[in-house]
Amino acid sequence: MPDWLYVLCGILVSAGITWALRAAPFAALAPLRKSKLLEYLGEHMPVGIMFILAFYTLKDTDVTSLGAAGPVCLALAVTVALHLWRGNMMLSIFGGTGVYVVLASVIAA
Repeated sequence: MPDWLYVLCGILVSAGITWALRAAPFAALAPLRKSKLLEYLGEHMPVGIMFILAFYTLKDTDVTSLGAAGPVCLALAVTVALHLWRGNMMLSIFGGTGVYVVLASVIAA
């Protein structure tokens, strides 16, 4: 086989595989669009994710030390307040994280 034909076949095979791999998720998701399970998960997962983040944040907190527990508790309160006020998960997470970083930096300094 000539070199140019070999290269052309390689390009065509790799292009076909690339196209198939990029199309596969759309083909797999098409039947799931009307799934009741995915609708339920989409509605309830944000609460679960927030719970997991809060638990992970608080699991190593030393509650006997005000210097350690103070910023965490205040940041958690700000996060909950922002989420109840605006209902925006990104605002809640970034706002609470910002409060924690500022308080932890001020207390550590």
